[in-house]
Amino acid sequence: MKCRSGMLLVLCVAYISIGAPSPGKASGNGPPVKDGVEVAMQAGVAGVNQQEPASPALRLEELEQMALQHNPTVAQAAARIRAARGQTIQAGLYPNPSVGYTADEVSGGPTIRGGEHGFFLEQEIVTGGKLRLSRSVFAQEEIQAEAAAEMQQYRVLNRVRLLYYQALGAERLVELRGNLADLTREAVNISKQLYNVGQADQPDLLEAEVEAQMAELALIAAQNDRERIWRELAAAVGVPSLRSAPLAGSLEDPVPEVEFDSALETLFRESPEIQIAQAGVVRAEQALQRARVEWIPNLVVRGGLRNNRELLEIGRKPVGLEGFVDAGIRIPLFDRNQGNVESARAELERARLEVERVKLSLRARLAVAYRNYGDSVALVEKYRNEMFPRMQQAYDLYLSSYRQMAAAYPQVLIAQRTLSQLQVDYVAALENLWRTVVEIRGLLLVD
Repeated sequence: MKCRSGMLLVLCVAYISIGAPSPGKASGNGPPVKDGVEVAMQAGVAGVNQQEPASPALRLEELEQMALQHNPTVAQAAARIRAARGQTIQAGLYPNPSVGYTADEVSGGPTIRGGEHGFFLEQEIVTGGKLRLSRSVFAQEEIQAEAAAEMQQYRVLNRVRLLYYQALGAERLVELRGNLADLTREAVNISKQLYNVGQADQPDLLEAEVEAQMAELALIAAQNDRERIWRELAAAVGVPSLRSAPLAGSLEDPVPEVEFDSALETLFRESPEIQIAQAGVVRAEQALQRARVEWIPNLVVRGGLRNNRELLEIGRKPVGLEGFVDAGIRIPLFDRNQGNVESARAELERARLEVERVKLSLRARLAVAYRNYGDSVALVEKYRNEMFPRMQQAYDLYLSSYRQMAAAYPQVLIAQRTLSQLQVDYVAALENLWRTVVEIRGLLLVD
């Protein structure tokens, strides 16, 4: 009687149930069938907590420090701060004076003798505190640039943290896929032995070989994904030469607890997005004040010396050196900056509403992130406390029954495959949990 199966490795049930050597005894056609499979099977049961010893191992803090030093966007944000600081300085500088040549009554003749020639110095005197207010406006833009730089640092660090946990998960998935590939390869060997002794048909062997190839492809995909994550991590930290290496830490490290009200309070207190919006309100207030004093005319003072060569003094002597002074203002008769004042007032209203909009947006985004966090916590706990123990118990029972020749080996294999898939899903659940934690603790700056 030949065995029939539609699933991976079920081929060996007939071999076990009709006259196969006792568990642990060698067959005349090859190595001990049961022992060989069980070794591969037990290799696939490795727990998610196992970590291969590695030294030296990269710590998350080291990767973060690399990113702060080498990621160009961090340096760009710092450059924007310097640019804003320069604009603040420029806005408060006094107008430069003017100096020039002046001539009057330029004419020939025995009395005029070429007229009056000299130099002048002209200075505009800014009134109404315009320079101080202009400096205040740009000072708020400098504060906004500093908050934007902090926001960019959060984005970079959060990106590094997400990739760090993805790399931990990818390494674990490569291990799991490798164990499963070993199991399927052993199953192919057993299927060939069964086929050689007439206990399995060729379709059964072909099915086992196809499923082994699928496991190999899954392993290759996991390896490629691990390389992709490391390439992204190298780009995130700004070190293209960074290559995959052992990482310190584990997905099983204690996950920080998150409470919605506390997270929302922290978000409102520390979010750079709110800081930028609040600085925008102060900037709009200063801009309104600046617009209100714009109509106050500046005083322009002009004075100098000139040599009067006209023969107007007694005895037909030239007048000589003369001083002169001019002063003037522009009369604000028609233009009192009314339009700009109204525009600045509207901008202030918009800036105040922007603060409320940002707060509402943060609250809504936190609600989504916290929902994902709660779902992830529940899923991880369900895997860890209920599904894993039950599946492990089922596997152990099937394995014990098989050793006592009271159960068919396919049941053991099905239990093993289910346990392996649970491990893969568990890794994905842990990755997602850490993503939500990074997102919430990183002030939602993960874009």
